Amino acid sequence: MTFQVNVWFLLSIPLLTSPTQTQSKWTLMTNQTNLLPYDGVCLGSAELLDHAFNPKDYMINQAEGYVFFEIVEPEELSYTYKMNQAAFSTPWNNTFHGIPLVPSDPACGCGSYFNAEDVEGHVALVDRGECSFVSKALKAQEAGAVGIVITDQNENNDELYIIMQDDTTERKVQIPAGFLLGKNGHIIKNTLHRLRRREAIINIPINITNVQIHKQKQPPWIV
Repeated sequence: MTFQVNVWFLLSIPLLTSPTQTQSKWTLMTNQTNLLPYDGVCLGSAELLDHAFNPKDYMINQAEGYVFFEIVEPEELSYTYKMNQAAFSTPWNNTFHGIPLVPSDPACGCGSYFNAEDVEGHVALVDRGECSFVSKALKAQEAGAVGIVITDQNENNDELYIIMQDDTTERKVQIPAGFLLGKNGHIIKNTLHRLRRREAIINIPINITNVQIHKQKQPPWIV
């Protein structure tokens, strides 16, 4: 265990003498033979105005309900996921078929993206924490993302949805944003990391209005 911790520490140090010093931690790790589990922990939370609701309370408080998307690839993540739309963003009016869902680097998405080329024209997957939801959406927008999915930093959260409200800075977000349960987000990221994939392929949003609950392909890890 001590050996693995030491290796992780070394991988996290910027390669100051290398011409590729701008490589992200994600790139460095995916070049290693023995991959360590995804540990994209964002410390703290800047969302002072957010509120947590269980699914029943959320439906009562949010008239628009949930937004659904499905992962097409990789197959082991091929389920239907739900999230709630941010109060400050544009709605998910446009349907994107076969679009990449790309984990941001840095994971919290509060600074400039190291993997902006991968995110451009795609949907960014970002961890909650360290800065406001609006700031995250604007950074994704700056990187060229067409949408952003923000997942809870609590990897055990399989029930409580966060109402993502404006941070009162009056900044305008021009891309849609949604909140994904932490358990879903972390499993997606861990699986992509293990499979050495930079992205998942998704369809978003999808209409499940006429699909019976027992026919919806829900993630088996969500009770």
